[in-house]
Amino acid sequence: MMQRSYYSNDLQSFCTQSLKEILGQIAFHTPFDLDQNSRNSFVHEIKSLQHVLKDIPAGSIAFEYTIPRIGERIDVVIACAGILYVLEFKVGESSYPRHAIDQVVDYALALKYFHQESHQKKIVPLVICTHAPSKEHQLTVGQDGVYHPILCNDNTLGPTLTKLTSTLCDEAFHFEQWLTSSYMPTPTIIEAAQALYRGHDVKEISRSDAGAYNLSLTTKALNRIIEQSKQHHEKSICFVTGVPGAGKTLVGLNIANERHQYDEQEHAVFLSGNGPLV
Repeated sequence: MMQRSYYSNDLQSFCTQSLKEILGQIAFHTPFDLDQNSRNSFVHEIKSLQHVLKDIPAGSIAFEYTIPRIGERIDVVIACAGILYVLEFKVGESSYPRHAIDQVVDYALALKYFHQESHQKKIVPLVICTHAPSKEHQLTVGQDGVYHPILCNDNTLGPTLTKLTSTLCDEAFHFEQWLTSSYMPTPTIIEAAQALYRGHDVKEISRSDAGAYNLSLTTKALNRIIEQSKQHHEKSICFVTGVPGAGKTLVGLNIANERHQYDEQEHAVFLSGNGPLV
């Protein structure tokens, strides 16, 4: 089974474990040699978090958690009091770069939409720029259920986590189950198109963890409407809705490919207003 994180543990064990042991586990799972800058960053993150988390009695932590498909790794994930904190560290940074904020929001949204055990969780993204000035924050949640990113430095990280945990406290969840949860993205448009024209259908294109059941149901429902429209010489418009990555484009490609049969007077085409896709 793929190692989902370079290091994971409960908070109490993490806070009492030696820096050498934690760093050793991270280095062991890292697929490349740690250069001095990377090592220094890990050391700073570990020491900082051991200091700020020692007063939080229960929870779990993971370093370098993998987001499948895009191949990115979240610096740190902390689970406590039913809350999922997604941390992006910028050690030595004296400002809050836009790209760092966008990065941690992308991570949080990827978990919310595609990570099965994260769908119903409270997800709070934090950017920690160690030397940046303190920033006031307002705890607000977006329409997608992910909280707006919170900006911290070395001094404000601890008080911020304590306050958030007290405010958002919810039912705790099993972190090991969360770590090994299935990740359910649909294939990229390129992968889908290549597979379709090799003669595969939507069930084969969808990976085992990509929610093929719903995609198949949607495809069957649309085909049923098409058949009824043909039989009764009617026109029908179908609207397929879903969150980004749910498979709407994949269903459209599959239908267009299936109904592109000249001998049966079917001339399906796939159109899109998406410039890069076109």
